[in-house]
Amino acid sequence: MKNKIEDNHFTPIPIIGEKNKIVGFEKKEKIHSEGLFHRAVSIFIFNKKNDLMLQKRSSIKYHSSLLWSNTCCSHPRKNESVLIAAHRCLIGEMGFDCFLEQKFCFTYYEVLNNGLIENELDHVFVGFYEKSPVINYKEVEDWKWRSLNKLVEDIHLCPNSYTIWLKIILKNYINKLN
Repeated sequence: MKNKIEDNHFTPIPIIGEKNKIVGFEKKEKIHSEGLFHRAVSIFIFNKKNDLMLQKRSSIKYHSSLLWSNTCCSHPRKNESVLIAAHRCLIGEMGFDCFLEQKFCFTYYEVLNNGLIENELDHVFVGFYEKSPVINYKEVEDWKWRSLNKLVEDIHLCPNSYTIWLKIILKNYINKLN
């Protein structure tokens, strides 16, 4: 039986219109292939040394596979708040939960190399955790801790190794993560 916490590619997610109002529901593949505007959550987990827990996305992800990214990310489902979606994602991908605080949200539109489109209102959450995650290999290939300074340097040297949303957040909003 499929784990209910896992992200299901066939579960419709809300499409949003003006003033952040839900205007319909579609599957993730259609949303990303047509560039429909939707909500997302991005979670950043730090340790006491202020290192960020990164994940390398699974090779079986339909987009941005094998790229390094923030701790985890997902989309809220029907009747699910962004906070509940963030906790579901953290548990489902990294195998733990912790207190999360929403720090900010932003919108972005990017066409990915494979023609898929990210058109999102991304809600960014921050939490703190000291232990190693128990990763879900259907979602996550690998993980590591990385200081923000070293991460910014790595992104500059190897930009194609990182997800577009992580690069946007670190370029434009790094001070809001504190």
